[in-house]
Amino acid sequence: MNSSMLEYFTKAADGWREYRKRRSYYWDSITDYCNYYIHPQNTVLEIGCGTGELIGKVNGSHKVGIDFCEALIAQAKEAQSGVDFYTMEAEAIELDEKFDVIIMSNLTGFVDDIELVFNQMRKVCHEKTRIIVTSYSRLWEPMIGLAEAIGIKRRTPEQNWISKKDLINLLYLVGFETYRVNSSMLIPFNIPLIAPLFNRILSHLPIFSWFTLNNYLFARPLPVEEGWEKKHTVSVLVPARNESGNIRAAVERIPDMGSHTEIIFVEGNSTDDTWETIQSIQKEYEGRRDIKILQQDGKGKGDAVRKGYSVATGDVLMILDADLTVPPEDLPKFYHAIATGKGEFINGVRLIYPMEDGAMRTLNTIGNHFFSKLFSWLLEGSIKDTLCGTKVMMREDWLKLAEGRKFFGDFDPFGDFDMLFGAYKLNLKIIDLPIRYRERKYGTTNISRFKHGLLLLKMSAFAASKIRFR
Repeated sequence: MNSSMLEYFTKAADGWREYRKRRSYYWDSITDYCNYYIHPQNTVLEIGCGTGELIGKVNGSHKVGIDFCEALIAQAKEAQSGVDFYTMEAEAIELDEKFDVIIMSNLTGFVDDIELVFNQMRKVCHEKTRIIVTSYSRLWEPMIGLAEAIGIKRRTPEQNWISKKDLINLLYLVGFETYRVNSSMLIPFNIPLIAPLFNRILSHLPIFSWFTLNNYLFARPLPVEEGWEKKHTVSVLVPARNESGNIRAAVERIPDMGSHTEIIFVEGNSTDDTWETIQSIQKEYEGRRDIKILQQDGKGKGDAVRKGYSVATGDVLMILDADLTVPPEDLPKFYHAIATGKGEFINGVRLIYPMEDGAMRTLNTIGNHFFSKLFSWLLEGSIKDTLCGTKVMMREDWLKLAEGRKFFGDFDPFGDFDMLFGAYKLNLKIIDLPIRYRERKYGTTNISRFKHGLLLLKMSAFAASKIRFR
C-alpha cells in the first residue's frame, strides 16, 4: 500500500477499536457471515486484519492476522488472544505455512495492485484452500460518500470501486476459481425489528438482493488435472430394497474406476429375495470383484447411505440406486469430475436429456423442477435436480459432513438433502452432471409422491432458516 494509506491508518489506529465497537452491528454481520463457512479444525489467515476483531472471533484451530500498519497490529495484539499477528504487507506475504481459509475483508478498495495481492495469496494456499473476499457494492458508493460527509462513517482515502465481475476476473487471472457469489445487508445500522427484517429476510429475496451493501466471493485454487486416472480408490454404494432382479446387472455394469473399485450393497428390509441374491452374487464374484454386503437396522435410503459409507474404504464415495435408472456406465463421468477437481460434490441431473417413456411420472417431474428452483436459490448456485440418486464426494468430506450433521438435524430419510445441505455448509464446490435417466426394468419405486413431497417441503423450510434467513 502507498504511504498516504499507511499514514491514514497509523493516525486512525488509536481510535480504531472504539470506532469498530460503535459500528459493531455492521462489522459483526461480516464476521458471522464468514464464520458460517469456517470450522473449528480449520487454519485461518486474515489479510488486512486491522485490530483483529474478525480473526479474533471466527472459528479455527490456528489463526493468523497480518496488516501493513504496525500501529493497528499493536492494537490487535493487545485486544485479541489466540491469534498470531504480524506486521506484513498484503503485496509481500512471507509466511511459512498453508491455510485452509483465507479472508480478505473490505481490503480490495485500499490496495494499489489487487492482482498482486491475489498472487501473493497463492504462497499460503494448498489445493483445498478456501478464499473469502468481501467488498462494498458499487451501488453504495454515493451513500457511503454521503455518510462520510455528514460524519456517520469515518472518512477514508479514495478507494478502488471494483465490481464483482472484475474481482472474479482478477482471481481467475492468478489461478483462482470463483465458485459462489452472494450478498447481504440492506440496512447497516441496528434498527430494532426493521434491520433484522431487511437484512435477514428481504436482502436474500429477488430484486431486494440487487441493492445489498456487502458482496461475498468464494474462490479456490484452480485444480491440477495430471494423473487423475489412477489418483483415487472408489467405493460405489448400492442401496437395495426389493431390487432382486437388478443386483447381477449392477455388478456386471459398474465399471472399474481409479486404482481400485469396491461395491457395497446395503439391503433395506426387502420383501422379496434381494438379500439372498446379494449373498449369492458376492460368492459368485469372489476374487473378481471387491463386494461388501450389509443389511439395514433402520429405514430409508439415508440410513442405508450412512451404514454403507461407515465401512467404505474408497477415497471417492459414489451412490448408485439399485433400480439402475441412472446407468452404471455413467459413473466414470462422475469420477473424472471429482478426480480432476472440477467439483467437490458432484450432483447427478436427470432433467436435461430426454427421458425414456415411463422413467419419471409427470407429478414427479413437476416436483423435481420445483425443488430445482428452490434449491438453486437456497444454495446460491445451480442445483438442477435435488433427488437424483447418484451423488459423489470425497470420503474425507463425508466424514466432516457427518461430524457436523447436527447443524441441520437428522430427519432426512432420503439422504439427498442431508448431503446437499452438508456440502454447502462445508463450503464445497457443488456442480451438476447431466445423465440419461432410464426406465426401471424391475420392481417399483419406493417413493410416495405426496407424503414424501410434504416432507421435502418441511426440510426445505428448515434449511432456509439455517442458510438464507440465518
